[in-house]
Amino acid sequence: MAHPGTLHRYTSGLVAFEHSPSPAPPNASSPTNTLLFIGGLGDGLLTVHYPATLAAALPPHWSLAEVLLSSSYKGWGTGSLARDAREIAECVRYFRGRRPGGKVVCLGHSTGCQGVVEMVVRGGAGGVAIDGAILQGGVSDREAWADMSGQPAVDALVATTTALIAQGRGDAILPDKEIGHNAIVQGFDAPVSASRAHALLAFRGADDYFSSDLSDDVLRATLGCFPATTHVLFLLGERDPYVPEHVDKAALLGRW
Repeated sequence: MAHPGTLHRYTSGLVAFEHSPSPAPPNASSPTNTLLFIGGLGDGLLTVHYPATLAAALPPHWSLAEVLLSSSYKGWGTGSLARDAREIAECVRYFRGRRPGGKVVCLGHSTGCQGVVEMVVRGGAGGVAIDGAILQGGVSDREAWADMSGQPAVDALVATTTALIAQGRGDAILPDKEIGHNAIVQGFDAPVSASRAHALLAFRGADDYFSSDLSDDVLRATLGCFPATTHVLFLLGERDPYVPEHVDKAALLGRW
């Protein structure tokens, strides 16, 4: 299926695809506000279906652009949230420059939510502000993998990656000779470094923003640090397959 739109090069080597209304309304003016869609692990341009539907439903003064990051497709395995945050910030700056005075809202999908949070609350934006954040399907990779592969597999991989990082081998690609046949490594379906696996699976690792066992103090220091000028919407699917059944989704949303 063809998708009409504009491909923007927002920084060297990276692009964002802005959907065009199909068909465009007669005498339509250019949109002034931008909704930036940031996908999750393994996602890239047009790999998630609902952004196109959402783009078609937006009012004329809004448009939706899907952001391609270095971590898109299989690049996530050797990336980091810090890098994602820097690149999202570059995209925000780009559209701010094209549409002075317009609003910019970031829509994170799955692990894209972590990238948005990292950018805003950890300073990854480098001073770039956004008007709103929609965090759709922000889940705990740590809890999801424990639910799918068992806590012993998570613990074993965290122990191995911790040791590799301590040896200065955080960039080592798994499976390394020490890993064996860990079910999680087999399920990653991408080259994954020890550092990124640790960030995803360790308690309070770099990617661990949405786990149900994080304390209120931890949540206040992360999700609670969005500035008052940034509107935030949390969305969590009732049947999200990556949220373990024992997690009370409504209660978790209430804590966020």
